[in-house]
Amino acid sequence: MLDEDGYFGESVAASYDESSAEMFDPRVVEPAVELLAELAGDGGRALEFGVGTGRIALPLAARGIEVHGIDLSRAMVARLRAKPGGDRIGVTIGDFASAQVEGTFSVACLVYNTIMNLTSQDAQVDCFRNAARHLEPGGCFVVEVGVPDLRRLPPGQNAVPFRVGEGRLGFDVYDVARQSVTSHHVSVRDGRGEHLAIPFRYVWPAELDLMARLAGMRLRARWDGWTREPFTGDSRQHVSVWEKTAD
Repeated sequence: MLDEDGYFGESVAASYDESSAEMFDPRVVEPAVELLAELAGDGGRALEFGVGTGRIALPLAARGIEVHGIDLSRAMVARLRAKPGGDRIGVTIGDFASAQVEGTFSVACLVYNTIMNLTSQDAQVDCFRNAARHLEPGGCFVVEVGVPDLRRLPPGQNAVPFRVGEGRLGFDVYDVARQSVTSHHVSVRDGRGEHLAIPFRYVWPAELDLMARLAGMRLRARWDGWTREPFTGDSRQHVSVWEKTAD
């Protein structure tokens, strides 16, 4: 049963940074922070949906940018608070599809596939509207998310592994009719097996563009990743920037 922290309660938060260590590599973080800082501009404010343990927010704040975050998980935010500079990040506890923060921002962002944590199309549309609500005219909403990887599905099957290692197994189970995927994490610790299943809703780039239009934003740029390589038919992820049109 889920608690108030959703799927990212204490048991996940306690090992989140370690289990996602490759995403904390400076070679991954720095290009993202560089782009967000550029979009925030001098004196701009940044809002991160799903701020988590501060992987992006902390180095962005270290650039001198005022950063505020929204996150449902108190356990994840506690890890953020315990890190150097964590007390500089304002955090609102709540659902980033609807939670309100005072003031307006130059840039809002949602990284590392986190939009898929919203498991209905309505919730994802609400997220875009919430981002637009917080942006000043001309401000940008940035989303990093994978392209649905249905090509990897074996013929006649609906599951594909994403991690196979000593003591750990991860695999995704797709429901194409519902446009959903459930990530299963199996691990063995101290001789005991643990299983965590987290549901997601995968979303296509064109669908995100339509959500942005409904929220009063238009596509400004789309790249294969944070280092701004061209987005192509072979891209397995994208970083997209939508700009809020004038009120």
